[in-house]
Amino acid sequence: MRKRLLLPLALLSAPLHAADLQLDVEIPRLDVAEYHRPYVAIWLERPDQSHVANLAVWYDTKLKDKEGEKWLKDLRQWWRRSGRSLEMPVDGVSGATRAVGSHSLKFSDQQTPLKMLEAGEYRVVVEAAREVGGRELLRVPFSWPPQQSAEHQAQGQSELGAITLKLNP
Repeated sequence: MRKRLLLPLALLSAPLHAADLQLDVEIPRLDVAEYHRPYVAIWLERPDQSHVANLAVWYDTKLKDKEGEKWLKDLRQWWRRSGRSLEMPVDGVSGATRAVGSHSLKFSDQQTPLKMLEAGEYRVVVEAAREVGGRELLRVPFSWPPQQSAEHQAQGQSELGAITLKLNP
């Protein structure tokens, strides 16, 4: 006679929890005569500043002859760590520049790039550069995977506004 394994119904209906990372990036309104949307690169790095993964690259994708790619090197730190070795556009990473306002990105540990992220200390890096403007780079440290919900912030001074990182176990 065959034995049956009976599991409590509560275990069968319990949702599977996935850790996630949400990043809110604010692009501030600047009072300047000639405004251009900033190019922005967002990536993960280790505390030694070694590159782990690209999360987003926003640049002018509509210029003819891929002219927008020419200016990606102005995102100097990203360019040195990862950008120069990429063939743009990168599916799921690159996209058009963003307008003034807050922009949310959400990543789950069930999908790349967090799926392969080893436990440890990391930083989200947000770098912005604008034509006829300045440059700014912010780093937000965090531990992965999160043991509890956490929120980390950094505040830009010129090209970036508030950067908010929310982690959920």
